[in-house]
Amino acid sequence: MVQTPASQDTETLSIELPKAIGLYVTQEQFTALAAANRDLRLERSAKGELIVNPPTGWETGRRNRSLTGQLDRWYEENEDLGEAFDSSTGFILPNSATRSPDASWVSRERWQALPPEQKGTFAHICPDFVVELRSSSDTLKSGQDKMREYIDNGAILGWLIDPQQRRVEIYRAGKDVEVLENPAELSGEAVLPGFVLNLRRVWD
Repeated sequence: MVQTPASQDTETLSIELPKAIGLYVTQEQFTALAAANRDLRLERSAKGELIVNPPTGWETGRRNRSLTGQLDRWYEENEDLGEAFDSSTGFILPNSATRSPDASWVSRERWQALPPEQKGTFAHICPDFVVELRSSSDTLKSGQDKMREYIDNGAILGWLIDPQQRRVEIYRAGKDVEVLENPAELSGEAVLPGFVLNLRRVWD
């Protein structure tokens, strides 16, 4: 659905867009849309297509809280290593897509190397580490496509977590995808040294 902005001379109108019709916006238009619709999780594909992600259900929200909470506790003890971000953060990737991982982290060296003009509303960088938490409304393929996009654009480590199947796909730069069935925990490896995600708190 697209809503036209209301003014003194107009009323807000809603337009239902069939799935076969894409809505394409420039980066400037996307930034303006995101600023005007802060309650929505918006993304933009590399081709400029606007992607509207509806609010999550309570199960996904609870799982994401556990995920970001565990990452935040590690970050507070290792804040000199980089910057951590939650699911409300958008990044402009090198391929021009604007993506919002469910959790992410950027090394201090790469973050500080960004010039001020590239740290606007959406930072022009692909995080070193990304996590996508699949909700019941997400297709597995859409999550896999996003993970490959992150890796192709500079991510070093990525986790695609599928609570419905208790399955995790681990993406690493330059390596094949590793699939884990019902793991109890995940290691941040050399990217996030010492970080271990307790998946029991995510599954339940």
